[in-house]
Amino acid sequence: MRILLVEDEPDLGAAIKRTLSQEAYIVDWVLDGTQAWEFLESQWTQYTLAIFDWLLPGLSGIELCVKLRQQNNPLPVLMLTAKDSMEDKVAGLDAGADDYLIKPFGMAELLARLRALQRRSPQLQAPALQVGSLTLDYTTHTVCYQNKQAIPLTIKEFQLLEYFMKHPTQIVTRDQLLNQLWELGAEPMSNVVAAQMRLLRRKLAEYGCDRVLETVYGVGYRLNSH
Repeated sequence: MRILLVEDEPDLGAAIKRTLSQEAYIVDWVLDGTQAWEFLESQWTQYTLAIFDWLLPGLSGIELCVKLRQQNNPLPVLMLTAKDSMEDKVAGLDAGADDYLIKPFGMAELLARLRALQRRSPQLQAPALQVGSLTLDYTTHTVCYQNKQAIPLTIKEFQLLEYFMKHPTQIVTRDQLLNQLWELGAEPMSNVVAAQMRLLRRKLAEYGCDRVLETVYGVGYRLNSH
């Protein structure tokens, strides 16, 4: 699950990103609204949620919301701000924000608000994702194969398997995985996808499901969930 975080306070932005990354979110963090809009318009990335600060260099959080809704983009948006008057809250919600969190706030509340947005959004996420004989559990970060023992997954293993399960039977290329599962500007090493795929396959093989992910030579990878 990918989040666009737009926050120009370095300490707060770093703390939010660290918290979200620990919860298996993929986070692209930018410091100004103009760059955020470039990310939102990119055809290479697809976001599940967005977190906008109200006051930003370039485009404000309010302006970002307005532009999104003018394009009929349903991306759920959580607005962060120190503005706490009723008029400000109404302005933020009327601009297209889905929820409003007043600074300062605790990270536990931030995570709870994001979970609530996921439940309310059109991209409703169930507690588990099932494809064929595979069941991915969002609450425990595990996967079960043919209802056998739960297989514990690292954050990146979980993200990889989730992506394949959301694109069953499709051939997924290395570039697709890099664009969707690694943060923009992270500059991962050239063989990071192959290395992570080996680790995931090794983990699955240890639990008796070594035929789940297949290589389509010269093209990419494909999920075989039967």
